[in-house]
Amino acid sequence: MTDAAPAYGLWFLVLVNSAVFILFAFSFAKPRSRRDWRSLGAFSAFIVALFTEMYGFPLTIYLLSGWLGSRYPGVDFLSHDAGHLLEVLFGWRAHPHVGPFHIASYALIGGGFWLLASAWKVLHAAQRTHTLATDGPYAAIRHPQYAAFVLILFGFLLQWPTILTLAMFPVLAYMYLRLARREEREMADEFGDAYRRYAAATPAFFPRLRQQKPEN
Repeated sequence: MTDAAPAYGLWFLVLVNSAVFILFAFSFAKPRSRRDWRSLGAFSAFIVALFTEMYGFPLTIYLLSGWLGSRYPGVDFLSHDAGHLLEVLFGWRAHPHVGPFHIASYALIGGGFWLLASAWKVLHAAQRTHTLATDGPYAAIRHPQYAAFVLILFGFLLQWPTILTLAMFPVLAYMYLRLARREEREMADEFGDAYRRYAAATPAFFPRLRQQKPEN
């Protein structure tokens, strides 16, 4: 007989996955001010906390082990599959990697990265020409880059919820909201009435079903 592969204690995977997502976020966020660095730092802390519990040490499962064991007897919560707690809590019997919550998380994470890349392409072009970014995702919402980060983080929560990341998520979302509001003031100072017309016609984070074009 051969021993099963360990589900946790895989600190190399914690390091590699954390580094990949943090560097990816850094490449798009390009922090400049202290507030920018705090925002990226909070995102990084979320990612590290997530992968630490996913591959390193399952703190949430240990803290809830008594309740989980009594509520779901026969489930080995130290197996990696059982770490997908939403699939277990809602009683889905499919393999967790093809369960509804996991599929939804893939859609949110993939959609978030797609939105982030699309928004950065438009924003980079606008910065080079010193114009207002209003094309692509910016035609639908004013802050697609921050909406993308929230989608990505929420996708990870659906895939692997933990006590710590559930507590961090609203804090991080609020930090992105504050950063977006600060950028709006800066854009209004730089572009004046052109930005105010754009802001009046374009929602901040949730696109309208019927788009309204800014007045000339």
